[in-house]
Amino acid sequence: MAIRQLSEEQIRTWTLEEKDRWWLANVWRGDMPQLTLRSGLTGMFLGGVLSLTNLYVGAKTGWTLGVGITSVILAFAMFKLLSAVGLGRDFTLLENNAMQSIATAAGYMTAPMISSLAAYMMVTGQVIPMMQTLIWIIAIALLGVLFAFPLKRRFINDEQHPFPEGRAAGIVMDALHSGDAASGLLKAKLLVVTGGAAAFLKLMQSGAIMEKLRLAFLTVPEFLDGWIYRIGTLQILGIDLRQLTVRPDTDFVMMAAGGLMGIRTGVSLMIGAVLNYLILVP
Repeated sequence: MAIRQLSEEQIRTWTLEEKDRWWLANVWRGDMPQLTLRSGLTGMFLGGVLSLTNLYVGAKTGWTLGVGITSVILAFAMFKLLSAVGLGRDFTLLENNAMQSIATAAGYMTAPMISSLAAYMMVTGQVIPMMQTLIWIIAIALLGVLFAFPLKRRFINDEQHPFPEGRAAGIVMDALHSGDAASGLLKAKLLVVTGGAAAFLKLMQSGAIMEKLRLAFLTVPEFLDGWIYRIGTLQILGIDLRQLTVRPDTDFVMMAAGGLMGIRTGVSLMIGAVLNYLILVP
């Protein structure tokens, strides 16, 4: 079912109190479980696991990604399976929403580790002690929560701005809980299968591991032009393309990042890269 929302005219003309009353009458579901023990524990578990993937992606791309949509699909499938075998009951829509909020918070907790803290350590050449890192991240988390209350009331309750990632997670949740359960389980299976395939391919990129497994001949090269450089060099205006960092990469994270961006943004980035690295720099 479509997610109910105010029209542009109502957003512009209604007072905050009128908007709150509309939400209470049309959206609020007081009889549906929301922040339950299992939603909290599930959010902590999935957020903890998925935040590790966030660290890896962040270190490779410099992006900080939420894990809301992934956690929504995994939690839905997990409790659907538990319900099918008689070990639990289905997750409610609002439990899933509370869960993804917790998981997303855990995912974003990794942000300082691939931005400010990482930059500080690179510039100073000193590794920040773990205890100081924990204190810093906890302090930022507390400030984030405290600032979220007034900001949410202003920008979401009053001005009704859709938070892009939260809206995307809401649409996925709505489709899962109001549609066919089989489609939700299929999405979860696709996540697991593609995640496993990506991990396996990344394993094949490790020369040391493939060497120990005596499968070195199956090693996937980090750069596809490695074979070309065994014969000669690729140059533009006398400059080796490797010096310009122009190389066809086999990094699956970057391919996935391109998929998240979309074709228009990806093509724009490619044109900019060609202009900068193949024309201006040489």
